[in-house]
Amino acid sequence: MTTGATGTGGSPDRRERRAARRAHTDYTGGVYGSMLAASVLIGAGTLVAFPRAELVLLLLLTSLVFWIAHVHAELFGARLARRTPDRRVILGVCRDEWPVVKAAVPPAAAIAVSPVLGLDVQRALWLALSVAVAGQVGWSVAAAHRAGASGRLMVTTATVNALLGLVIISVKIAVTQ
Repeated sequence: MTTGATGTGGSPDRRERRAARRAHTDYTGGVYGSMLAASVLIGAGTLVAFPRAELVLLLLLTSLVFWIAHVHAELFGARLARRTPDRRVILGVCRDEWPVVKAAVPPAAAIAVSPVLGLDVQRALWLALSVAVAGQVGWSVAAAHRAGASGRLMVTTATVNALLGLVIISVKIAVTQ
């Protein structure tokens, strides 16, 4: 392995491409994925008491299905109108849409560790819903930060997403009453 000018390994071109890719990263999928996870938790909590393993699988598999849908829509909606996507484009779209799946991992982990915390399934759902809403706020602030937004705009996006989270929590309260 060759080391570049910074001594971190890899060629300067590869590091530059990675830096450009990180700068281009869009966290919209993370915000969307967090909202998706919250809606799955609301739906699961209103039907029947799911065992924890089923809830974890439901969260992760639903996010994978929506990731596939996003990749499909991006590749075969907009891209095919312009040109047939090659392998590099396909892998790039898959990577760009991956935050939809990543956003489901923390709520799923909350469900998985809930027995250690002594939580029953309903309390585990509330914990996971709280984690999903926190993720939604976090992803939106990360997106604003990455875009170079001012501190004021980052606070605004955090506030708007926290309010959306409260709406989601209100729906959960309303449907479980």
